[in-house]
Amino acid sequence: MFLDILWIIAGLVMIIVGSDWLVEGASGIARKYGISEFVIGMTIVGIGTSMPELVASVISAIGGHGDMALGNVTGSNICNTLLILGVTALISPVSYTRSNIRKDIPFAIAVSLFLLLMLYNGFGLFGGAPGISRVDALSLLLIFAIFMIDSFKSAKNGADDEASTAKPMPMGKAILFVILGLAGLIFGGRFFVDHTVSIAERFHVSEAFISITLMAVGTSLPELATCVVAAMKGKNQLALGNVIGSNIFNITLIIGTSAAISPFEIQSISSVDMAMVMVSIILLLLAAFTFKRRKLDRIEGAIFLLAYIAYITYLSMNI
Repeated sequence: MFLDILWIIAGLVMIIVGSDWLVEGASGIARKYGISEFVIGMTIVGIGTSMPELVASVISAIGGHGDMALGNVTGSNICNTLLILGVTALISPVSYTRSNIRKDIPFAIAVSLFLLLMLYNGFGLFGGAPGISRVDALSLLLIFAIFMIDSFKSAKNGADDEASTAKPMPMGKAILFVILGLAGLIFGGRFFVDHTVSIAERFHVSEAFISITLMAVGTSLPELATCVVAAMKGKNQLALGNVIGSNIFNITLIIGTSAAISPFEIQSISSVDMAMVMVSIILLLLAAFTFKRRKLDRIEGAIFLLAYIAYITYLSMNI
């Protein structure tokens, strides 16, 4: 138990340091090539901070733990939107661009809906066993490829760029910061997850509950640390891009890769859990039109946090 706690602390330190380096390096690359911080956050940073989820879900699927693979992704997406953006908005309100409202968030909603429809097939709408087949997986991976191509095609579009007067970071240093930052996030996240789950299992908690709560929060710590650091540095578009990109990658790349390697059936992930994925991302879009328009302000951040606490409380009462 004591060693587990030490590894958890070590993992947190690696995550915090890694997130700071990753934000600095990614921002340096963005300034060097005139790419918007949002695009960098949604692609490079988004994929990087989703690596812990990818590792955890693939290992879970290979081991025959489909609930943990899907629960990790659904829990992470809910955590990303409600908890992480809630905390980020409390630190510094997050502004939306026109592209965020018209394209980026709607695409995340469409991807979440696509996953929900695939799983409804398993819940009995069209018949069949609940789960993700290889055909489903290949469809998700195709969406991922299309998304990446489109993102980099529009990367030079300066419409959403935020003017920056900061001195550009040397490219070699920026790339080194990104690599070291990602390494810190991935290994730190892995240490945190492994030893948190180890402690949780001592208390005989179900796989579904562990994956949706402890594992999801643990693998989302890179996103949390990165978004908090980005908010403190005034790089809110990078934070928003990180969350939206991570949510899209979690569904398309992570579930797609996991099920392509080893298709899995779902046992105890409920329709309530899947509905919360949709509710959380829709709330993110609606927040652009309430209170301060085109901005996720502190009041909305507090609402997001309360919604996440209510959801976790509901899960705790229904273990």
